[in-house]
Formats: sequence, C-alpha cells, structure tokens
Amino acid sequence: MRPDLQVAVKMSPSLHYSSKNLWLIRLLISLIPAPKAPKDVSIKNIKIDNKGGSASIRLRIYQPANHTSAAPVLIWMHGGGYIIGKPEMEDTLCIQFVRELGISIVSVDYRLAPKHPFPAGLDDCYSALMWAKHNSKQLGFDATRIAVGGTSAGGGLAAALTQLAYDRKEVSPIFQLLTYPMLDDRTVLRTDIDDSNSPTWSQKSNRFGWESYLAKKYGSDEIPTYSVPARREDLSGLPPAWIGVGTLDVFYKEDMAYAQRLKEAGVACDLNIVEGAFHGFDVFDPQLSIVQEFRKSQIAALRKYLVG
Repeated sequence: MRPDLQVAVKMSPSLHYSSKNLWLIRLLISLIPAPKAPKDVSIKNIKIDNKGGSASIRLRIYQPANHTSAAPVLIWMHGGGYIIGKPEMEDTLCIQFVRELGISIVSVDYRLAPKHPFPAGLDDCYSALMWAKHNSKQLGFDATRIAVGGTSAGGGLAAALTQLAYDRKEVSPIFQLLTYPMLDDRTVLRTDIDDSNSPTWSQKSNRFGWESYLAKKYGSDEIPTYSVPARREDLSGLPPAWIGVGTLDVFYKEDMAYAQRLKEAGVACDLNIVEGAFHGFDVFDPQLSIVQEFRKSQIAALRKYLVG
C-alpha cells in the first residue's frame, strides 16, 4: 500500500457489511450532514415518479448558479455496494465537477437492496435518465450531450444503464465515467483475493452486496439481463468510457477485464490504474496528490468526451 494512504487506513477500521449491521450503517449515514453548497453552485432536490409509476425517486440536481445556456448533463449514481448510500455522500465530488466543467449533474437516490433487489435500482436510474432528456429545455440541459457515471456500485449501475439505453434506443448517452465500478458478481467466487489492505470493501462485503442485489443468485448462470454488466457478451456500440481503479481494490481485475473487453469491441476506454490504492481511497483526504491526480483524470475525460 502507498505510504500516503496508510493514514487513511487508520482512519477507517475494517468493516464487513452484513444483514446484522446494515441497519446501523444506514443510520449513521443518514446522520451525516450534507456540506453547504457554495455560492457558485445551485443544489436542489426534486421528486419524480419512476417510469412504471411504482415508486417516487429523489433526484439531487447540481448546476452552475448562473448558467445561461444549455449545458451537458451527467446522470450520477452514488456508491454503496447496492445496499447503502445517498447522493449527499458525493456532494463534494459533484460540486467539483460542476465548478470545473460548467456541467449539470442529476444524482439519483435509487432504491437499495436487499429490500429492493434488481431491477429496482436500475429502473430508477433509467427513469432519471429519461426524465433528464424529456425535461432538458426547462432545466437547461443539453439533451444531445448526456453522460452517465458513478462510483463503486454506482459505477456498476452506470455501466448497466449504458447497456440498457443502447438496447432500448430511447436515449443515447455519449460517455460513461466508471470509478472503481462493481461490475462482476463472479468475483465473489474467487479464492485468490487478499483484501487485507482494503478496509472499505472486503470480499465478505462484496458477497453480501451481490447476494442482496441478485437475491442470492450471484455466481450462477441464472442472472437477469442487465443485472451484472460484465456478463454482457457483446460490448460493441457502447459509448466511450473512463475506468479508474486501484491495484489493491477488490474490483481491480474485473475492472481491468471490462476495460480490455471494451477496447476489443472497438469502444474507446481511458484506463487509470492507481498503484497501491484500495477501494474508495479518494474519499479520505482530498489534499493527497494521488487523489488530486485521480480527480484531474476524471475531469479531463469528462471534458474530452462530454463537454467537448
């Protein structure tokens, strides 16, 4: 592990997610206050009905405070292993994207497993994507420049959302930003992973996350279409991607494999590999040079593929 990340490890004692402690973790997350919005960024929450009308979805929208023209929009999904999390957890990141790129962001408060297994979360994200397209004029979005992105499970949802949108042909995201994405349930079957240096997400937690999301079908041949992005056989035709992951991340090999498959399918994919970094390394100390370089890579990709 990189020396500059060892302090972060000490700040985050090892935790394994399970059905026994999930309620407590969610409670603690609910008590975390959102950072105050800066004067140059507008943040508002709205609720919409999902496409089937079966649920109300909260969207957290970030925009430049004084935007006067239609801006590119990023549909964003927070991390949390499909089982925890809320948009406010990634306020700082979204604010930075808005400030540096002048884009708008729609962050989806999607339903969580195990109470709401697949396809609930993905349905919510697709509803948000379609809502952004249909309401682009009122909100100052450029409907021709829509990207999707997310961290961890949110990155997995972004990858699945890209595949779903490609097949349905109702809306066409032009880019996917996948930050250490959770892409492949088969990783839980591996016995060669040493996650002792990854305090934020272990193999045990990974198993619980996929078990919750797939209703105990993880690792089997009977997984639903779009539930596991890495299971899709044909990746051709998908929009360009950026994938960033650390070498100590539980998802390192599955992310590398997905990036390689995208390239083999003719899809442009910028890959950012961070040596000696564990899952979620970038959320502890924004002043670390390793974190700043990681952010710069994300911003450069968004500028290249979304902003233009």
